[in-house]
Order: sequence, then structure tokens, then C-alpha cells
Amino acid sequence: MDRYAAGYSAAEQKLSGLEDDQSSIYYPTVFLFIGDEAGHAIEPMIYSNELKWDNNAGVIYFHVASSETNASVEMGNPSKPASSYREGKTGQSAPKVMRAALTGIAEGQDDNRTRRKDIGAAFYAEGRYLALLNRALRQVSDTIADFGRLYSSFDRLHLAVITRVDDPLNVLVPEISLLAQSIFLQLFKSVQMDLYVLINEREQSETFGYASAAGVSFLRELDGMQSPDYSFSARLQVTGDGLSIPVVHKPSPLFDLVYVLSDRNERGITTLNGMQDNYEIICHILLLKNRKRKDAQVQSNDVSYNNSSFKNSLMAESGRQGYVSAGLAKVKRPNYSIALTVLYHFFKEMKARLQSVPDPGTKEKLAFFGLDMAATEARLAELVPSEDNLADMTGLLTSGIRYEQLRRMSLREAEEALFSGGCAAFFRKHFTSTAEERLGYVKAGEELRRTVNRNMQERPQISFYQVSEWTDEKNEAGSALEAVRARKRDLVREIDLAGEELERVREIRVEDLKFQRLPFMDKQNLRSFIRVFFETVYRQQWQLLRLETELALYRRFASELELLHEGHRKRVEQMAALAEELKTASLQSIRSADDYIGQNIFDYYERVTGDVVKDIEEKRGASAFFEDRLLGSVTRLLEQEDHVFVERLIDICRKHILTAEPFAQTFEEELLLRANVSVAYSNRKALSRDELFHLLYRTLEDNAAIHIRLLDYTHEHRYEEKYLFGDRESEFIRYALGVDETTRIYKLGCVHEKRSSGVEKLNIMGGFHLEDLMYYRNGKVYYETYLQNGYEFHTIHPSLLPELR
Repeated sequence: MDRYAAGYSAAEQKLSGLEDDQSSIYYPTVFLFIGDEAGHAIEPMIYSNELKWDNNAGVIYFHVASSETNASVEMGNPSKPASSYREGKTGQSAPKVMRAALTGIAEGQDDNRTRRKDIGAAFYAEGRYLALLNRALRQVSDTIADFGRLYSSFDRLHLAVITRVDDPLNVLVPEISLLAQSIFLQLFKSVQMDLYVLINEREQSETFGYASAAGVSFLRELDGMQSPDYSFSARLQVTGDGLSIPVVHKPSPLFDLVYVLSDRNERGITTLNGMQDNYEIICHILLLKNRKRKDAQVQSNDVSYNNSSFKNSLMAESGRQGYVSAGLAKVKRPNYSIALTVLYHFFKEMKARLQSVPDPGTKEKLAFFGLDMAATEARLAELVPSEDNLADMTGLLTSGIRYEQLRRMSLREAEEALFSGGCAAFFRKHFTSTAEERLGYVKAGEELRRTVNRNMQERPQISFYQVSEWTDEKNEAGSALEAVRARKRDLVREIDLAGEELERVREIRVEDLKFQRLPFMDKQNLRSFIRVFFETVYRQQWQLLRLETELALYRRFASELELLHEGHRKRVEQMAALAEELKTASLQSIRSADDYIGQNIFDYYERVTGDVVKDIEEKRGASAFFEDRLLGSVTRLLEQEDHVFVERLIDICRKHILTAEPFAQTFEEELLLRANVSVAYSNRKALSRDELFHLLYRTLEDNAAIHIRLLDYTHEHRYEEKYLFGDRESEFIRYALGVDETTRIYKLGCVHEKRSSGVEKLNIMGGFHLEDLMYYRNGKVYYETYLQNGYEFHTIHPSLLPELR
């Protein structure tokens, strides 16, 4: 079920995503990943940008790693198959992923005591690293120029530097960033350079203490890089002839803005998808800062992002610039929950049809099991020798006694005098024993199951629900089992009466029998008596045998009906358990849908599924779903295993239910239809349109919590801006932009995109400083301890580092 729901969700997201209006980035963009750990962000960011940016093919992803094995791809030659990096919608080639492996720079640096410092020293000591970086970055610059036609302007380059706070290679962030900037400035009039610092707090359990100390060492250096008087000068550019050229950074912060993103949000809670969420946040920030505005938005009065205004809002009175963090929330059509909810309701529809057969009369039920009067008479005719065979008894030898001697005897005495037990022996051998022998060959269970299976095939509307109900002893009113038991009780009474009647007849005197007697014709009278005797006594004996055989038959079939009931009752219980399991899965998915409000999903899709099922039945026939090409025999499916039946249900849902027109709704359409579903007044869980919009708005806000934890949630310099990504004309976006419009203390804007797959919200918050970070406060203790124990983290002299705050 999980594979089915996840598969449907992914397919729908891809389908609706293809219909979304993509944005374009205005200026060329380069993502510069520094360090081995930063390489993990490359493929997720490629995928995100492919979906969002129509000119993503011109974006360059440049990775600087410590070795060949730690680099994500070969320079200009992806190590993954081309299909891993899907072709952009512009028809251009796959995104350009390049790398520079500083092979050997970390070799021999296994000792954490000086590893970070030694990497910095090795970078300057061996000229090959600078030469390698120069060649690679110039190749990046050339590649950007090849894709210049994809951009609206080629005046500026956006350079996004990404590193992990605890990666030792980030000791080279100033050198690599400034070298890249200096080379790109030969092609562009300006380079806007931002730094994205990733903090992975969950992974520090194995390197407890040291990772925090290394992270704080980089943050301390970063505090210096972002100071207003930070300057840098080194001979970083290298020509083809090996000549070096100085790269100079005049006093000012190194990066335009610094974003700090952790895998724990400002509430201290681990984010839903960990670092994956941060990778997507970076892509959204780049789009916000470097987006080509559409004509419709240029003409509107929408609030748009202004980088200079935002940056100025982060400046403290001392001139110290604050850091930035962000949070991202996405809401989309709840396809996972829809898939499981539709599966349950489709199951329920099929279950209702299996149960809804009109209740026939008792005769029809007995006929279904092959236990009606006609079937029973046919069985008895095969089991009990024919009544006509009684004529053979007239050939039995008599004792020679005269009729006159029998006249005053009872029929019992006369039989003994004439045949000396020969009649009883003959009847027992040729009638009673034959019937018993034939009865022994009767396999009531097999016969009953064969009859039921045949009738269920001929009448597919009858299922195990009816068989279970019709064989249930608790169902006194309409149970075939109860009818059989009633017949058994009748037979017992009939047998008792027949036995008593036979005994009474045997006591009749011979002379009281009615038959023709002729004077002086003793032999003739004897023959006449014998004929009447057999017709009177043994015909009744035969009828008694027939009743006893019928009773024995019914006893066998009654036992088999009880066994049959147990088997079909288990199918009924199996269906009940499946119903509960499917319902639980549906409700749990609705409750746990963090990216969507789940109200009304269950009620709304109950109606939608029911309507689709009825529509298919109207077109294909009432029993369409129980034909072999769809469900076929539910009993046979259940006999195999639950998952076989569920897989068949899933297949029908996937091919025939979820593909129906009512499911082809955009996020907005689905939301409004679900919000407006009419429900019973007593159902207080159902929400109105405004209530649903309000909860959706609150969910977006809650899930867009900032991805960093600060000591003071409402710190003095906190400044926030929030942006919705979606269709500006949609009802929900208009609602969201109007909420708290007069009272909100933050800037709220909309990035207009014609999209049907969902809505996203990006919250950006800045103004905090190094000492405001919980990560810094907790790691500072470890940093100082490691320093006191001889660890060295920095290549620059300690006196040049900013003071620990």
C-alpha cells in the first residue's frame, strides 16, 4: 500500500509539475561547493532547479573536494549516467557539474589536532593546487559564456558558496571564493557572492566534541570575514606560464550575505527531511534574489524582494552585519492520502456490492446448496433400491404351511411361519444394506462445495457473504442450515410414526386383511395373501428405509453446511480485518500529512469514489467490477492471501478510478472542492472554505520555521520577510496575502508562478550574530577545551582572529 500511495503521489506530482509555469533566473548562477560534505547537496539541488528554473541548463555546479573519491563528478563529465541529471525543459544539454580535486591536500592529516591548519598550509606550500583551481575556474567561466543566451542579462554573476561548518576544507573558503570571484570578474561587470553555511547537528554523535570545535573555529573565522574592516591579499591567480597575480579584497565584508542553515529549526526540532530541506531552501533563495520578473508581475503592485533593502535591515548600529537563516514549507494536493483513502472507499464499495444481494426465499437457498426437494428426491432414487424391486420377494420359498393354518395368526406370526426370517434377510440384503453401502460412497462435503462453487460461478452476485449468512445457525429466519435442521426434525417424527404404524400393521390378523378369498382354493388364497402381505408390510418397510436414508443424508449435509459456514465466515472476517486495515492506513496518512491539511479528505473522496464506481457500472454493466478482467472472483483472491486481493484493488484504483476525470484537479481546485463538500450538520470536524484556508495558512507558517536555533527567539535585531510561491490569482494566495495585512510586522510578498501542483512559502529571517546561535554557545566550550589541549584549527595567527564572543 505504501508503494502504491507513494508511486501515485510521485506520478501526480511529476504530472502536475510538468504543467507548472517555470521561473527564469535573470543573471547567470554558479554554485560553488567547498568540502567533501558539501558535495551531497549537488544532485538534490540539480533536481530542484530542473523543476523550478526553465533555463537551469546554464547553471554551473562546481565542487572543490579533497580527493578524487570524495568529489561528486569528474570535471565536465558526470560520473553518473546522463539520466541521473535530467535534461532541462529548454532542450539544452544536462546541467554542468564540474570539479576540482585537491588530491593529497588532506593526506597525512589524519591527526585531528592540526588537520584543519595543515590543509591551509599545504594549499600555499604546493603551487599545484592553485594552478588546478585556476584552470578549473577558467573552464567554468568559459562554460558560462557558452550558455549566455539563456539569460536576460550577462552583466552580473550570482555566486553561491556552499560549505559544511565542520568540513576541514572550509579553511580555504576565503581563498577559493576570492579566486573564483576574481576570475569571474573578467567576464562579468560584478559578482554577487553569498555564503551558505550548513550545520548538520544530528551527525555529530560519532565525532562528539571535535566536530563542534571545528565548526566554531570556522564560525569564528567567518565573523572576521564579515567584519566591515576585513581585507585580504594573496597571489592566487596563476597564469598558464606559472606566473602569479595578487587577488586583493579591500576592507569590507567578504560575502554579500551569509545564510546559516541547520537540520534543526528554531524550536530545536529536527527538520522533516534533514539537510534535503536546506538544499531546497538555497535554491528558493537564489530564485528569490535572481528571478526574472514576468510582465504581469512587473505591472502589478506586488511586494517583491529587494536585496539591498533586506541587507540594510540587518545592519546593527555598530555597523556589524547580521547573519540570515530561512525556512521553507510546501503544500500540495495530498496525493499520498488520496491514494490510500480512495483504496479504502473502493474496497468499501466492492464490499457493499458483495453484501447487497436481495435475500431469496428458503426454497431458493436450499436449491443453491443442492438440498431442495427435487435434488433430495434424485439422491434418494440413486441410494434406495426401487420400490418395484419388492416384487422379487414373491419368489421367496415358503414353508408349505396352508392358508387355513395362518388365518388366525398376526402378520408377524404368519411371516415367521411362512418364511422363517427369510423376508427380513432378503430386505436387509437387497434394500437396507444396499442403501447403506451407497450412502457410504456419498461425499457430502465435496458434493456440497462443488454445487456451491458452480452456482457461485453461474450467479456471481452471490458471494461468501451470502453463503456465510445462509449457513449461520444464528440466522434463524433465513438460514438454509436451519431449514435442513427443521427437515431433520420432521423426518425424525415421520420415522417414529412410520415405525409405530409398521408395528401396528404387523399385529393385524391375517383374516382381517382385505383380499379375495375363494372357497376350497387354499393355494390360491395363500398366494393372494402373500402378495397383499408384501404390499402392506414391506412397502411400508421400504418407505421407512427411505425416510431413514433421507435423514442420514440431511445429517451429513447439515454437518458439511456447518463446516462450509466456518470457511466462508473466515472470508467475512478477513474482509472485516482488511477494511479496518485499509481505513486505518487512510486515516493515519491523513493525520500525518504534515505538508497538507487533511480535513474533509475522508468524506470528500468517499463521495468521489462512489460516483466514479457508479459511472463505470453504468457504462459497463452492474457486475463490471466482478468480471475476470477486473476483480474476478473475490473468494479466489482471498484464498491466496490478503496482499493478492489488495494488489488487485490497487491495480483497479490505479488504472480505472484515479484516472477518472474527478481526480484531474489542480491543487487549488481540489482544495476548494474539498473545502465546500456538503457534510452532515453534526459533523463538526468538517471545515468551511475560510477555516480550511486559515488552517492551511497556519500550516505553511508553522512548517516554514527558521532552520537555526537562537538563544533568544525574539532577538533585538530580528528582521523577517516572507514570500509565497504560487499563482497570484488563486483564491488561496489572495486569502493569504490579505490575512493580518494591517497588523503584520513583517514583509509579505508573492513570487507569481502559474502552477497547479501546490503552494510554497519561504521565510527568511536575519539580524542575528554569532553569539546568538545555540550551536555556537554549545560548541564554544569544546572549541576552547581543544585549544587548551594543543589543537590548532587556524592558519592565520590567533591575534588576527576576532575576539571570542
